[in-house]
Amino acid sequence: MKDMVVVFARAPRLGTVKRRLARAIGDRAALRFHLSTLTALLRDLKSDGRFDVVLALTPDRARVRLPIRVAHADQGHGDLGRRMARALGKYRRVALMGCDIPMATAADARAAFRRLGTADAVFGPAQDGGYWLIALGPRRPADLFGATRWSTGHALADTLLQYRHRRTGLLRCLADVDTEADYRRLRRPSG
Repeated sequence: MKDMVVVFARAPRLGTVKRRLARAIGDRAALRFHLSTLTALLRDLKSDGRFDVVLALTPDRARVRLPIRVAHADQGHGDLGRRMARALGKYRRVALMGCDIPMATAADARAAFRRLGTADAVFGPAQDGGYWLIALGPRRPADLFGATRWSTGHALADTLLQYRHRRTGLLRCLADVDTEADYRRLRRPSG
């Protein structure tokens, strides 16, 4: 059985995605950004072929049309931790990735699965103190996330407390795009 990558995302709907960013750049631009980032990640993951990919959406039963075919699943109810735990619990070896990290690629998922050879859990840290990827093997704590303070600079540190008696690994630290400053930094030409 192949490893599984679950991509967590809000259904692409005008006015419901990237709300902090939308306040600065507008709802349509935020939706375009969300769709382009989500599509690019899914296309890269699907083209890899070393793992299966499922797109877990909120709200449940959302209908989406994307330029790439991918299996869909509902995230279900509850806070982010409960929804993530439910998705992760369906698979023996799984990586769950957020969709608002433009630099995340299939190579990161491959690196996470390789690290699961020596670690029980692998995290992709985000510059804001959260994380954009969690990968788990079969050895896991009963409560995957404990009292994690979601959407704060403490999310990764809080989650790592649940894994303090497990072997963990870290991938590269990436930046997500939540604010206008994040967006402008991403769009700035390099060089």
